Amino acid sequence: MTLHQRKARADGDSRLGLRLTLASLAVALVMVPFGLLLVVAKMPLNGLDAGVAADLHEYALAHPGVTRLLIVWTDLFGPWPWRIAVIAYAAWLLYKGAPRLAVWAVTTVTVGGLLGLALKIVVARARPHLPDPVALAPGDSFPSGHAVNVTLGAGVVVLLLLPHLPRWGRWVAWSVAWFLVLSVGYTRIALGVHWVSDVVAGIVLGVAVVAATAAGFETWRREEGRRPVSPLTEGVEPEQVKVTHDHKN
Repeated sequence: MTLHQRKARADGDSRLGLRLTLASLAVALVMVPFGLLLVVAKMPLNGLDAGVAADLHEYALAHPGVTRLLIVWTDLFGPWPWRIAVIAYAAWLLYKGAPRLAVWAVTTVTVGGLLGLALKIVVARARPHLPDPVALAPGDSFPSGHAVNVTLGAGVVVLLLLPHLPRWGRWVAWSVAWFLVLSVGYTRIALGVHWVSDVVAGIVLGVAVVAATAAGFETWRREEGRRPVSPLTEGVEPEQVKVTHDHKN
């Protein structure tokens, strides 16, 4: 690699870092209108939150077998399994010669996780207090950390996989991802450790972070002279298939 090529690559990396930083800041700024949800969270519980919590708690007490299954499911697809999966995928991308894609993946789950934690601290909403609880969770309630992280993890993994999948496989991947997001969100409510609004806010935040960093990555790609793509259908970097193949050869 010549000195000119090294300089061009360094400049490209700097622009990518700038784009991902700006995307992260944009999500943080979105927290201003998102603050409307925070106001709602600070207010007394609305009828939906309270009613759903009471109904699902009654069902959980009456069906211990289902409750045990929900506990297994919520742990299996909890925050840490998703973080480990994305980090492992990023390590594989580094090995295959796609470092920028690895940086995007790790940045997305890190930024999203930190924003979710920041919101918990700012809002400091108490978790549901139910008679004879079937599950317990530490920390504050709003937003749901499980909902944030399953949305981040599933979104990142799908966007990484899309270039390797046929058209029908992409529909399947997105369907599975949304099933996991909604099912994990349901477990948090059904187990009585989150309100409905906690889960909705977590999913919204996760989607916003993935969308923002993917848009930042796409802006960088276009600045590099690459063809425009639709991340939702082609993935954040369709060229990764060629990159990994060339690296292998």
